[in-house]
Amino acid sequence: MTSVVFVHGTGVRAKSYEKSFARVVNGLGRVRAEVRVVRCLWGEEHGASLGLDGASVPVRSKNRGIGGGELLDEDDPLAVWALLEVDPLAELREFAEAARARRGGGARAGFAPGRQDPWHTIADRVRGLSLAGVSGGGESLAGASGGGESLAGASGGGESLAGASGGGESLAGVSGGGESLAGVSGGGGSPAELVSDLAPHLGPAAGRVAHEISRTLGGTPPADGIEAIAARAVYALAVQRAEGPDGADEPLPVDGADRDAVVGALTDQLGGTDRGGFAARAAKGVAVRALNSYLSPLSSLAHSFRAGITRGSVPAGGDILRYQARGAGVRAAIRAAVREAVDSGHGPVVLLAHSLGGIACVDLLAEPDPPAGVELLVTVGSQAPFLYELDALTALRRGEPLPAAFPRWINVYDEHDLLGFVGAKVFPGRVTDLRVDTRQPFPRAHTSYFAHRRLYELLAPELP
Repeated sequence: MTSVVFVHGTGVRAKSYEKSFARVVNGLGRVRAEVRVVRCLWGEEHGASLGLDGASVPVRSKNRGIGGGELLDEDDPLAVWALLEVDPLAELREFAEAARARRGGGARAGFAPGRQDPWHTIADRVRGLSLAGVSGGGESLAGASGGGESLAGASGGGESLAGASGGGESLAGVSGGGESLAGVSGGGGSPAELVSDLAPHLGPAAGRVAHEISRTLGGTPPADGIEAIAARAVYALAVQRAEGPDGADEPLPVDGADRDAVVGALTDQLGGTDRGGFAARAAKGVAVRALNSYLSPLSSLAHSFRAGITRGSVPAGGDILRYQARGAGVRAAIRAAVREAVDSGHGPVVLLAHSLGGIACVDLLAEPDPPAGVELLVTVGSQAPFLYELDALTALRRGEPLPAAFPRWINVYDEHDLLGFVGAKVFPGRVTDLRVDTRQPFPRAHTSYFAHRRLYELLAPELP
C-alpha cells in the first residue's frame, strides 16, 4: 500500500486543510483505492500571524484616489470569470445599462400595459433556481463525500481510500525529464463536491440576482442573453458566500469543467441555450469594459481598507516570508509525517505538495540527510524551480545539481496559475513537467488543482 503525504501550501490553516485533504482522499480514491493519504498540516504551528495585532500597519489619514493599473486583455477567454471574481453583479449591471440606453426617453417600453413585466417573470425564474439537476461523470451528489470515509479523530494519522480503482494515462518519459502534454484539456466531470459547497448559498445568491434584475431591468425592452448572464451571477455570488465574509476562508477549489457544468445547468433552467463559447464573446464587450472600469476605484478602496486587507493576506504572503527565515519548522513537520508513513509499514511514500509546500519538500529532500523512504515527489503549482533560478532555495544553491538520491520528481502546473513554474529546463533529466488546465483565471487557478479530476487520473499510474 502506497502512502501519500499531502503537504499544503501557503495561507492554509486547519479548516481549509481538511477540505483540501478530503478532496485529495476523494480524488485518489477514485483511481487508486488502495492508496493511504497521510496528513501534514504545518500551517497552524509554523504559519505566519500578526503577533502584535497589526501594530506595523499605518493608519490612513486621507483617502487619495489612485488610478492606473493594467487593462484586461480583450482576448483573454477567462475575462468574464476574472470580472466576476471582482464583482459577481458587474456583468449584469453592464447588461442593464445597455438596456436602459436602448429605452432612451421612452416610458416603460417592452411590455403591454396590464401585463406583468417580462423582466419580473425572469426574476421569478431566477428565484426558483436549484442544483438538483446538476450532475457529471455519472456521479451523483450523494457520493460527494467519497468512499464513506470519516475524517473525525484522524488528526495525526493517515487515511485509507475507498472508491473505484482505475488506470488513467501514463506520463511518457517521466523518469527522463521533458514535458508530458497528456491531459492538457479535460476537466473534473464530477461537480458533486462543488454542488455540495454551493447548495446552502444558492437561494440567497439567486434572490440577490433576481432583485437586481427587477430593479435595473424593469420597464426596459426585451433583450437576448440574460439567462447566461444571470446564471453566471448566481454562481459567482454563491461562490463568494461559500468563501465567507471578505473572503476570510480559503478560496474554494473549483475545476473549470465543474463550474461550467453548474452554470450550464442553471442557464438551462432559465431557458437559455448559451452553454459554450460565451467567455470569449463577452470578454470583448460587456465584461472587459466593466472590469477595466473597476480597476481604478478598487485601487483607491484598497488604500482605504488597507488594515483589513493586510490582515487577510498575512497567512498567504506571510507564510512565504516566514518560511524563508524560519523554514526549519515546516521541514521538520514534513520529515515527521514521512517518518510516520514509513513506520506504519504502508509501503513506499509519495510527497504530494502544493505551492510553498513544494518548496519545503524540495529543500528537505536536497538536505544532506533527507528522510528515507520517499520514492516520488509531486509538486503542484509550486515555485521551487523559480526559487532555484533566483538562488533562493535553502538547501540547494543555483548551479548545483539535484542530489543523486533525490527521488523521481513530477511537477504539475497550469498556465493560468501565475504562481506555478516549470522545472524540466531547470533540472534537465530530473523533472517532468505535467501541464493541466483547470479552466480558471488567476488567482483561483492556483487553488483549484485538487478539484481537477484529470489530475488524479494522470497521477494514478505513476504512484509506486
